[in-house]
Amino acid sequence: MEWLSEDSGERLAQAGRLRLFLDYDGTLADFAPTPEHVNPSHEVAELVAALVERPHIRVAVVSGRRLSHVEALLPVPGALLAGTYGVELRTPAGERVERVDYDAVRPMLERIKPRWSALIERRAGFFLEDKGWTLALHARFADEDEAEVVLDEACSLINHDATAELFRVLGGHKFLEIGPRLAHKGRTVSYVLDRYPWPDALPLYLGDDDKDEEAFEVIQARGGLAIRVISQERETRADGRLESPQSARRWLRTLL
Repeated sequence: MEWLSEDSGERLAQAGRLRLFLDYDGTLADFAPTPEHVNPSHEVAELVAALVERPHIRVAVVSGRRLSHVEALLPVPGALLAGTYGVELRTPAGERVERVDYDAVRPMLERIKPRWSALIERRAGFFLEDKGWTLALHARFADEDEAEVVLDEACSLINHDATAELFRVLGGHKFLEIGPRLAHKGRTVSYVLDRYPWPDALPLYLGDDDKDEEAFEVIQARGGLAIRVISQERETRADGRLESPQSARRWLRTLL
């Protein structure tokens, strides 16, 4: 069931300006077969371009994908694109911003990578993604019980004492990732709002998972609205819900 609270609908209708933050996979588009698949959707790119062209809307896409993938999926001038949860950005003016020292984080990831590779070798349904700034272990197509065991073991292979200062571990259903502490959508939203202020604009965020929930908290603390794109009833702090990326695209067109 799709819904948006009455108060949220009124605030949105009365907003003169929108700071629109969008996740990509699971929000604007269906999930790709693997994180390495980059299959641009003309419909999605056209929609984002139309939103960017509206003078009362500023668009930021905040994705867990690496920035090069986001740029390939959305070759849209004028949008702020944030990859790897906001560690790397491309501003609307085309400037590239790296918020973390790559050389400070990469050595630890190089130590973890062969351990995780060995762990999933000859196991069906697992995929190790190296984003440069982070390592992600996907078990989407693995057996449920085996995925739980393997991801628990992968987590135990991380030296948490050594990583605590610079890194964070992101979990999820059949998913594990280690990356810089700034690989955090909530902190990225704060950074964008502070670095590129737009007075009197209403922040609005659409996302589909627990990493987006971290951004919801920041958006709402800044007086904005959060909408979760999800097919099942699930606990969320969002102000509204849309059932699918198709529903999200239809709803976003109403902003035009």
